[in-house]
Amino acid sequence: MNGGEAAEFADGASVAAPRMALMCGIAGYSLSSRSQVDRTLAAQALLASIAERGADAVGYAHRDGTRTDAAVVKQRSSASQLLDRLAVPQEATQVLVHVRDYTKGHPSIAANNHPVRHGPVVGIHNGIITNDESLLEPHACARVEPEMTVDSEAIFAVAAHSRSDARALEALEGAMAAAWLDAREPDRLYLARSVGRPLWLGSCRDGVFFASTEHALQMVERFCGLELRREELGEGRLVALAGARTVQSDRFSPARYVESDPLPAVRAPHEREACLSRLDRCRGLARGCPRSLGAVPRLICEPTLSSRYPGQRPAGAAPRRATRRSRRLRR
Repeated sequence: MNGGEAAEFADGASVAAPRMALMCGIAGYSLSSRSQVDRTLAAQALLASIAERGADAVGYAHRDGTRTDAAVVKQRSSASQLLDRLAVPQEATQVLVHVRDYTKGHPSIAANNHPVRHGPVVGIHNGIITNDESLLEPHACARVEPEMTVDSEAIFAVAAHSRSDARALEALEGAMAAAWLDAREPDRLYLARSVGRPLWLGSCRDGVFFASTEHALQMVERFCGLELRREELGEGRLVALAGARTVQSDRFSPARYVESDPLPAVRAPHEREACLSRLDRCRGLARGCPRSLGAVPRLICEPTLSSRYPGQRPAGAAPRRATRRSRRLRR
């Protein structure tokens, strides 16, 4: 399926996806603890909907809003190879999802793939940062793994060392739509958009969803039985979510950036169609549809947080492997 074509479903419905000349895909959500949304299904719907935007690597992170650190899963593959094995515990309230079409930082190096860590911050990024080396040079905690060169780390370094100050994001040069979690603020999920990349928000009573495309939010509505108020986040905006609430909304002046040769949005044309079709078939099965777990995805070990970040408790034992839930949405 190419960008701009409609996703068709077993019941005959279709939703058109706009064509945009962009690369990579990000998505995720911030939910209240009382939300009955199926966490795994919502993450799968988002992943499936952005799957065509990159097939070099795929990953996700989740946190329950009381833990400081996030559990991170990522692998060098397309989204379709992770979809059936994606698992988010029902107590999770924050999720980040990413598909990668890499520009800098080879995907054979796990640290280059998203979610990316810098100190206490774990995040995802769609775009390109052109001054990453100069921004990272002052920080001894940068490039913690050999051969790590991904430009996106600069965003999360700025966020980590400024405590997510919107004005600090003005130091970034390039194109950006990003989301991150900070271990020092377990109840918050940050979203930022500079120039050159879209970022859509969809809100409801019990949560806020975000994605690179409006189409992805429409798929969350379809699969999770929700009605979302959809809007595009403006350029030069930083927002912080806590559960279903926006608790911070700031503006900044992004550096001017024009891509001379932008990459197309559709980098893996058949991925979205394959993933959405599989979810649709599952939805059409009996209540509590079975999902094949397959092999368990490898958990990427994250470095211990640096003591340079005040107020951060050291990470404890590695997070337990997420259990799979198959409860359907109760409204």
